[in-house]
Amino acid sequence: MNRIRMATMMAASAAVALAAACSAPAPGLVKADGVERVSVDGTAYAAEFRAFRDSALGLGQALLADGGDGAGGNVVSSPGSLLVALAMLRAGAAGEAAAELDSVVGFPAEKRDEAMNALLASLATFDGDPGAVDEDNPPRQPVMHAANGLFVDKDVPTGEAFLGTLARHYGTGVYPVDFSDEGATKPAIDAWVDSNTGGRVKQAPAKYNPRNTFSLLNALYFAAAWQTPFDPSDTSDMPFTTGGEEEIDVPAMHNLLEMKYAEGTRWRAVDLPYAEGFVMRLVLPEATDSDASFRAPELTEIADAMDTAPLETVQIQLPRWDHKCSFDLRQVLEAAGLHKTLTTTEDFNAIQARMTITQAAQAANITVAEKGTVAAAVTQINGMVTGAPPQPEHTIDFDRPFHYQIVHVETGLPLFMGTVADPRS
Repeated sequence: MNRIRMATMMAASAAVALAAACSAPAPGLVKADGVERVSVDGTAYAAEFRAFRDSALGLGQALLADGGDGAGGNVVSSPGSLLVALAMLRAGAAGEAAAELDSVVGFPAEKRDEAMNALLASLATFDGDPGAVDEDNPPRQPVMHAANGLFVDKDVPTGEAFLGTLARHYGTGVYPVDFSDEGATKPAIDAWVDSNTGGRVKQAPAKYNPRNTFSLLNALYFAAAWQTPFDPSDTSDMPFTTGGEEEIDVPAMHNLLEMKYAEGTRWRAVDLPYAEGFVMRLVLPEATDSDASFRAPELTEIADAMDTAPLETVQIQLPRWDHKCSFDLRQVLEAAGLHKTLTTTEDFNAIQARMTITQAAQAANITVAEKGTVAAAVTQINGMVTGAPPQPEHTIDFDRPFHYQIVHVETGLPLFMGTVADPRS
């Protein structure tokens, strides 16, 4: 029985906390009946966390190589958001698509969902309401809000095992909606996006398609003050050579402080600390004419070096920036090698029978200034059911007297045998 049964699922007691401005009724959250989120110990998943880190670095390199619609070489992306979205998709994948996702993305061979549960639980230590953040004064206690949302067509069965995994390891369920009713469903999805990004992303990144039957979203919101803020009075125009080798003047912040520092054959890097729990890793290419692109192995090398880098006194000059970017993720994932995943009509049957991926998109933005950083991203993966339902090869209606047996399969022994002539008595 692989379907949402409203009678055996439990709806949330209140409507989803969507943006107050949204006039569309909020769909209720439906979870697998009786399935609670598993509490996990993050210390047991060190190897899986490293695999996730390396996977995210690879996804980040793919996003930066694509460039999205960033202007002038400015790109901001969220490999972390994409990783979580793909992990949720992988939870409902089978066959070639599952093998391809494991191979291309680099998911751990075992305990993938358990480890992702632990990772999300670790981030939840810093959870907060994005809408309550004063972005002009980023908080000393960082806000790292992660949210998963799945909108499914209310008339299309969704696999119970998939729902169970979502509830057990991702702490979520699904929102049953009518995708053909764009006037109600699009505002509901957009309100979810707006609410979970503090208004920094107003709409879901993929163009609305009323033929979709499945929309998976991950939102990340981050706001934090620097451990040591930059003094605004020390911000001044300084020269900056652009990717096009044009020299311009931009407002640059200055500070002298202790932070992790390391260098490699063609890079130098620092970890600029926020007040708690997070750092901004800044990597400067050695070559002055570099476009600051690094291959995934180099990004892993840098991450490994920064893990053990000592604290050193560093004079830093850093420009302010405020960028946004969006991506056609089908293009990114196709280039990465996820061909079967993007075309199969069979391997996501655990989510919805005959589902295929129709769209994938991401929107991201970031603001970096003297007091700290605010950033948000939304990743969206949409799918639709293809073709007509499979037709039975035979039909048999037990609408007259019939014989029955209860048979032990291994031995063939009929444990019980009988006939039904009148089911009423």
